[in-house]
Amino acid sequence: MATLPHALFWRRLDSDGSDLALVDDRRGLTAHGVAVAAGPVPHAVRYDLVTDEAWASVRLEVTAEGAGWLRTIRLERAAGRWRATTAEQGDLDAALVAAGQARVGLPGTEEPERLVDAVDIDLGNAPLFNTLPVRRLGLLGEPAGTVHKLLMVFVRVPSLEILPVEQIYTVLGDGRINYASDSFTADLTVDGNGWVVHYPGLAERAS
Repeated sequence: MATLPHALFWRRLDSDGSDLALVDDRRGLTAHGVAVAAGPVPHAVRYDLVTDEAWASVRLEVTAEGAGWLRTIRLERAAGRWRATTAEQGDLDAALVAAGQARVGLPGTEEPERLVDAVDIDLGNAPLFNTLPVRRLGLLGEPAGTVHKLLMVFVRVPSLEILPVEQIYTVLGDGRINYASDSFTADLTVDGNGWVVHYPGLAERAS
């Protein structure tokens, strides 16, 4: 595996935890990351992401693991269609119930045809993935008030359920972009390369 030239490190604001991503953005994006968090149950997430040169997502592999359970997914996009491969060991639901949390669904999706129009992937709680539409659409070069409505391949964490989710990105100017999905909204601060510096309530970059 080739080494990657840049490191991005975020500390979590919603839970004890952190996220380290190693990235190469010279021709599209190649990224390897690991995130750890104390909630909703202590877990680690390892991810490998590849886009094409236009920053359209091509492949994502994710492993989520905690005490007594492990889940994996592999998402691939070819000929305009998404394919998901999943595996599961142990019992995440048992860990969640023991922690007073609700049960979750199975990893992956039973309706991949609902993802056909999606170009970007959003991995839950991972600020790296907000950069994908920012760079693909050139949002930092667009005037304030520019709005893009996008269908995303959303991967929940830690369950690794895959859902089609509509998200709205609105350019605010001065390195700020509003992100909205359903009733949730946040004003993201990004640097000149589109990497998230501050995600209110979720993460803040340390380097």
